[in-house]
Amino acid sequence: MKMPIGHPSLRPYLPYRQSVTARHDGVTAHFLGTSSVLLSDGETSVLSDGFVTRPGMLRVGVGKIAPDRSVVRTAIDRLQVKNLAAVVCAHSHYDHSLDAPLWALETGAELVGSHSTANIGRGLGVPESSLRVVLDGDTVSYGHFELTFLDSVHSPGDRYPGTVDEPLVPPARAGAWKTGTAYSVLITHPSGRVLLHASANCRPGALHGQRADVIYLGIGNLGKQSDEFLHTYWDEVVVATGARRVILVHWDDFFRGLHRPLRPMPYFLDDIDATMSRLLPLARRDGVDVVMPVTWQPSAPLANLT
Repeated sequence: MKMPIGHPSLRPYLPYRQSVTARHDGVTAHFLGTSSVLLSDGETSVLSDGFVTRPGMLRVGVGKIAPDRSVVRTAIDRLQVKNLAAVVCAHSHYDHSLDAPLWALETGAELVGSHSTANIGRGLGVPESSLRVVLDGDTVSYGHFELTFLDSVHSPGDRYPGTVDEPLVPPARAGAWKTGTAYSVLITHPSGRVLLHASANCRPGALHGQRADVIYLGIGNLGKQSDEFLHTYWDEVVVATGARRVILVHWDDFFRGLHRPLRPMPYFLDDIDATMSRLLPLARRDGVDVVMPVTWQPSAPLANLT
């Protein structure tokens, strides 16, 4: 019997938690939990979200939250981050944008996202010259990386809808970090094409005509959705883009610090077992490689694609 406050075991999914071995001639990735991924080709790096502070559930629920600069600096040092050009927020909830301005301030990178993300940056003192607001279809380049932003939609049950319309100065309640615009970000590099799709939802037809080799696919809250919803999501994102590898993100308990092993969300918030029992047969049907990434370890997401 599943206890609502209990956490599913990752043991059944250990075969999928094999890192794709990093190599020196392509794109290297580091996963930082939720949908935070650092991509680098040795010359230029880009980061999605960079959420590493990860305040606890009680503080998020009834208190105020703020980014922890020391935690961000520790992550930068641990990853030996060099030449970070852009920090991209998939949307503006705190589990995507809380720490992003500090990564920009600490490294000199641009903070890229919606008007809401820009106001979150302003609240922490990111200069206007380091803020880039993007709209649907916009493409920006950093070194050999080309990033195309495609309007998407948050997963069902958005707790903090709306926009951030003025500079957000922390500490503040978690609900102050409102959704803003949700993006699916297609990253094109000479080594291949990576789609960052953080939220488990989609706009029908939005990705038709787009091609990706690898998708960082958000699966948060999928365990609470119907079979029809999950199948449509898979077909509209994975099948539509022709991806050959799916790297699962946004499944971990982000109320738990990154100094401890990742674990799935508790059953009352999500059910990763229900997600995987339906997702894996679709992957086998379509010949798609499935990976559950490991935090901090370097991997080569575009390597050895069949």
